[in-house]
Amino acid sequence: MCEDREVFLRAQGRIFTAFREDVESQWKGPFYFIQGADPQFGLMKSWEIGECDYGGDEWEKEIRLTEQAVQAINKLSPKPKFFVLCGDLVHSMPGIEFKEDQERDLKNVLQKTNQDIPLVFVSGNHDIGNAPTTETIKSYCNNWGDDYFAFWVGGVLFLVLNSQFFFDSSACAELKENHARWLAAQLAVAEKRKCKHAIIFQHIPLFLQNPDEDNNYFNVEKNLRQELLEMFHKAGVKAVFSGHYHRNAGGLYKNLDMVVTSAIGCQLGDDQHGVRVVVVTEEKIIHRYYSLEELNTKGIEQDLMDLMNPK
Repeated sequence: MCEDREVFLRAQGRIFTAFREDVESQWKGPFYFIQGADPQFGLMKSWEIGECDYGGDEWEKEIRLTEQAVQAINKLSPKPKFFVLCGDLVHSMPGIEFKEDQERDLKNVLQKTNQDIPLVFVSGNHDIGNAPTTETIKSYCNNWGDDYFAFWVGGVLFLVLNSQFFFDSSACAELKENHARWLAAQLAVAEKRKCKHAIIFQHIPLFLQNPDEDNNYFNVEKNLRQELLEMFHKAGVKAVFSGHYHRNAGGLYKNLDMVVTSAIGCQLGDDQHGVRVVVVTEEKIIHRYYSLEELNTKGIEQDLMDLMNPK
């Protein structure tokens, strides 16, 4: 449990204990982090047999892919500030028999991440259920830390949201209200303190390509989407990073970048298994998707490295 607390349970009390606000609230220069999404242990087998509601009784492929991701990230120099996983950590929904074993095997892989690279976890629909309950959220928090929280790194405010509250909160209305109040308070902090940047992590994208696109399984309902986009924009949020789609996508709302990152695990389009490198400079946020093979063999390209070492 001590090891779990040091690696997997750093999000406690709505803060992320790996970074202290009094140390990290001021700009210190360019840095980068790694964003991944959807390792989703078990989906590849389920997808192959056409039973996506099935928990997936095999996940050796996902273990190998996540090991590749960890290996690639551990090689990077300088080290990323953190590695964030934007949801669907495993495929089995709450109550499915394989969930505990999938989570155990994922933790066994992730704990090999260099101890100087904190792991940030975001809850997805397969982690807490399409219609989460108090019980499923509590179980997630016991395994992976808080389902929503804030932290500062180098003058940048990061907010981790529980986007299932945007999808179906019918079984946890009070928790949704708590989340909404907390989010409003955090956005007020971002607006008042005029932080260098504010960045949001959530599982479900607000939109895939166009802020006005029709509703579908992979985006947030249109009326709520417009409300959130305007709230985020007003508060000065520069980017929202998500997963869920298992393909790379995204677009702009005014000057807010909606970034949809493909999966470490099962691909549903033409992308390669990969992660995203995100460089934060004083003026902007630059990101690039790398296949696991590319990041392992070649590392980060020089033009991105140069952004972190301005002359």
